[in-house]
Amino acid sequence: MKLRFLIPFLLFLGLAGFLAMGLGRDPRELPSPLIAQPAPPFRLARLDAPERHFGLDDMRGKVWLFNVWASWCVACRAEHAVLLRAARDGRIPIIGLDYKDDAADARAWLARLGTPYDVSVADPDGRVGIDYGVYGVPETFLIDANGIIRYKHIGPVTQEVLDTILMPRAREARDER
Repeated sequence: MKLRFLIPFLLFLGLAGFLAMGLGRDPRELPSPLIAQPAPPFRLARLDAPERHFGLDDMRGKVWLFNVWASWCVACRAEHAVLLRAARDGRIPIIGLDYKDDAADARAWLARLGTPYDVSVADPDGRVGIDYGVYGVPETFLIDANGIIRYKHIGPVTQEVLDTILMPRAREARDER
């Protein structure tokens, strides 16, 4: 008789444990199969000079951030000031990937708000974003000097994320060279 009540109770405890683990996780920390893997190659038209192209090989030997953004993205505007400060301080090169956006709208957005990007490239059909496993914008990748993805941040880059996660990992990547 006691066993009849003990089994449902144990099942309940197991289910409650799994739920508690899930609730304790940060939903922005989705595991990426690309971490510690070579960054997917790309060569795209520059936003500021569409007749010129820029790609992964142009950053070989540098530790840098690859920020996926769009002019239609509300959260991208939230992180924009942080990226501008980081660019002004020269803390790390930032390359932009303008994702599924109209190039004219993107250029106007950067002209109005300022550009934190050393270079921004246009990905109008989202193919490069798909190669990088982009769920939505903004997303930011830390890529090391060998072209290996070291970290992926989903959501806006805040000052705290920049100072406590991205920059320490960037310093670590530079030190390993």
